[in-house]
This record gives sequence, C-alpha cells and structure tokens, in this order.
Amino acid sequence: MWRIIPFLFLVFCGPVLGGPQTNFHGNMTDQELFWGTDQYDFSVVVPAAGLECFWHFAHRGERFYLSFMVQWVTGVGHDRHLSVTVNAPSSLIMATVDDAKGQINFETEETGFYQMCFSNFHNRFGTMQVFLSFGGATHKVENHVFHMFRYYNFGRMRKSADFFLLLSNSQYITWWSLFLSFLIVTSGYLQLLFLKRLFITKSGTEEEKPRC
Repeated sequence: MWRIIPFLFLVFCGPVLGGPQTNFHGNMTDQELFWGTDQYDFSVVVPAAGLECFWHFAHRGERFYLSFMVQWVTGVGHDRHLSVTVNAPSSLIMATVDDAKGQINFETEETGFYQMCFSNFHNRFGTMQVFLSFGGATHKVENHVFHMFRYYNFGRMRKSADFFLLLSNSQYITWWSLFLSFLIVTSGYLQLLFLKRLFITKSGTEEEKPRC
C-alpha cells in the first residue's frame, strides 16, 4: 500500500511538475533571439509615385550592404532615377542614393531592424521594376566573400537591366519598322493612283468631236 502511493503521486503530478518548458531564454530579448537569413535577392515593382519599404535584421558590428538597379520603366517620362533611403533602428538616416543603380555599404552600430525605402516620386505616371540584393556579413573571411558576392550580384543586375533594355529596343524597332513599311506602301500606292490619273484620256464620240 505504501509503495503504491509514491507511484500514484508521480503518475498524476509528474506531467505538471515536468511539463514542457516554453521559455528557454527568459532573460533574452526578441532581437537577441532573432537571427534571420543573411542575404536576399528579389525584384519588386514600384508603382507610379509609390513607396516600397523593407526591413532587414542586423546585429551590431555586422557589415550591412544594399545593391539595387532599375530594370525597366513604363510610362511617358521613362525617368530611371530611384530615391533610396536606409534608416537605422533608431530612425537615424544611414545612407541616401538617388540614381538608377547604386550600392550602400556600412558597419552597423545598432542591433535591430534596418529600414530600406524605395521611392518612385520621379515618375508620376509610370511604374518601374527594381532588382534588390541586401544582407549582412559578420566574420572577416565572410566579409571578403561578401564583397565578391556583392560585385557578382551587381553584375547580374547589370545583365538583367541590359536584357530588358534590349527587349524594349527590339519592340521599339519592330513597331517602327512595321509603321514605316505601312507608310511606304501607302505612299507608293497613292503616288501610283496620282500618276495614273494624269494619263487618263477620254475617247469622245462623233457628236462630242469639235467641228469646223
């Protein structure tokens, strides 16, 4: 009887005393626990006069980098300039660039989410597609690899931008060639009709012929 009582106590109280622990690091903040992906590559379409913002988490002492390039622009003006701003977690402006392509690189002095905003206020009536590559590196060897990877990504961005430029020029040349061909054929046909009307002679009857 006395041996059964401790066994029943462990059966009913054991799950309560030794249940799953939900807070393994109670003394650590969410920023200290968070460690996301170090590098991102993607394209985003910024609407006319629009603003797109992204956040990337970085620890203090890391090397933060951002590379961007405008791939194509629609609309009337075709202004490829893009206004880019990077803000620290304390809302301090770390860097600003206003160009069709650019690179931002600095050592982070704060731990938190760094904000990257891309403004298309130059184009009021046209959208643009922008290729982005951003992230962070921590160690010295990774820093050298990071610089190589950054230049590699910049080369990829230039290649994609050249591809979209060639595609746009090809469509432009195709449409203009069709238009000029139609214009040449139409003008030739009109000239032929005009020349034909110059050589038309009326064959009059006996009554219509002049008499002395």
